[in-house]
Amino acid sequence: MNYRHAFHAGNIGDVLKHMVLALVIEYLKKKPGAFRVIDTHAGIGRYDLSGDEAQRTGEWRDGIGRVLAADIPEAVAAELAPWLETVLAVNSGAGDELRTYPGSPLLARMMLRAQDRLTATELHPQDHATLAALFAGDRQVKVIELDGWLALRGFLPPKERRGLVLIDPPFEATDEFDTLANGLIRGWKRWPTGVYLVWFPIKDRKTVNRFYNRLREAGIGRMLSAELFAGSPEPHGPMRGSGLLAINPPWTLAHSLECALPWLSQTLARGPDANWRLIPLAGE
Repeated sequence: MNYRHAFHAGNIGDVLKHMVLALVIEYLKKKPGAFRVIDTHAGIGRYDLSGDEAQRTGEWRDGIGRVLAADIPEAVAAELAPWLETVLAVNSGAGDELRTYPGSPLLARMMLRAQDRLTATELHPQDHATLAALFAGDRQVKVIELDGWLALRGFLPPKERRGLVLIDPPFEATDEFDTLANGLIRGWKRWPTGVYLVWFPIKDRKTVNRFYNRLREAGIGRMLSAELFAGSPEPHGPMRGSGLLAINPPWTLAHSLECALPWLSQTLARGPDANWRLIPLAGE
């Protein structure tokens, strides 16, 4: 409850998370049938990069700031386009200045078609109120004040039977990876054909590997994990890298990431140890 994403909006973790989220939504739109996006830890939806929280950390400058300031190769630009188009759209009229960053629920909403829906849950009372105000009167969006882990129990499978679940917990508790694995496995069993996107920080390789093994042992079939690092992980230092695990990923996602991640790791590098990994995972 003490975590506030406004301090971290637009950082290297958001770069990875929102690029993949946008690619998956773009893929889902290739079929005419309606789909639903469920965002379990939604935050406030829109972040003021000139605000006190963002200015205090400045993390966005080493994330989205570097991406937009760089000369993006044409092949990479095609993969980043669904994400970056939403960022530029919310900054329309601001000139060359980056003032606002769209969080995952706003990014998803901007990409939906008329037949698609978004369910966003947020437990923090103030953040929920802000998010609800952002989408007030929008019939395609439901904003619910609820623990995201309960959403995995109550909202799956969605009536559309197509779509994705985004899980981006705060990682404040020491057992957050265990909670994440338990919630994800429970949700997958309720809706095994859905797409799940799970973001997590990487500070300790052993913890992440245990998380991967838990999912394998649960028998989850198709999984792909993308990892992006600006430098070597430090257990007690600032976050330099994160992962985005996809369950039932689109068949096009691996190619998109193989194209974009090398360039992103170089662009966001904060030392010689910047790198990336793409890890196919499969259950037993």
